[in-house]
Amino acid sequence: MNRARTARTALALLTAAVLALGAGACGGRATTHHKPGTSHAEDTGSNGRLLKADDGNGHRLRRVDADGAPGVSVAVRPDSEDGWNVHLTVRDFRFTPDSVGGAALAGRGHAQLFLDGHPLARVYGAWFHLPTSLLRAAGGGTRLTAGLYADDHTAWAVGSSPVRAAATLTEAAASADPDATTIDVAIKDGKVTPAPGRTEIKKGRTVRLRVRSDRDDTLHVHGYDKEAELPAGRTVTVTFTADRTGLFEVETHGSDLLLTQLAVR
Repeated sequence: MNRARTARTALALLTAAVLALGAGACGGRATTHHKPGTSHAEDTGSNGRLLKADDGNGHRLRRVDADGAPGVSVAVRPDSEDGWNVHLTVRDFRFTPDSVGGAALAGRGHAQLFLDGHPLARVYGAWFHLPTSLLRAAGGGTRLTAGLYADDHTAWAVGSSPVRAAATLTEAAASADPDATTIDVAIKDGKVTPAPGRTEIKKGRTVRLRVRSDRDDTLHVHGYDKEAELPAGRTVTVTFTADRTGLFEVETHGSDLLLTQLAVR
């Protein structure tokens, strides 16, 4: 009887030792299990270098090399019934909603949307419908940003910058307006692109000027008394109704450049 008890005790001790060795062989994390086809390094989320810096919302940055790093671009357009349709185009990345909350695997994860810098929604695919009610609940805004995140919610980054892209909701609405004339102008090194010319506009039509300058300046539309500051590196949109006829110049005050002429008939 004593021999049987001694044998059972020895077996129990041997089993405990084997389990302890097994956990130690995997870094001492007995609760971590590898997914089929992944290494221990992948399973524990060691892809890239985890930085102390975060994305501004508490998610630490996971830095990867620029070569082969995930990328994203975002496009928005008004929905015919309500809100906006958001389209994310990714490269070297795929959405993995089935493993969210797991370890960080290279080129996998989900996207996060931000409205004027504030978290708005998590996205698990290329398309997302952004309803007006969600915009209203978020307090409104126009700058929509999409960032890519690993399954463990760390933010993919190149250098110290999160992998992100942005779009402006108001500009998307403008491009969808068939009754508007949109004029795009860029100013760089004192040169205007396209070269200043004359744009014919029917009276009563909406005019939308989109100007981007490489230096701080001021935009002025003569005859309509429209002015707008031009911060360097930002696209500024000025919208008005061409309700008076004539020839009107659009220029900058600081650099004294002619951008275009509006011929309203």
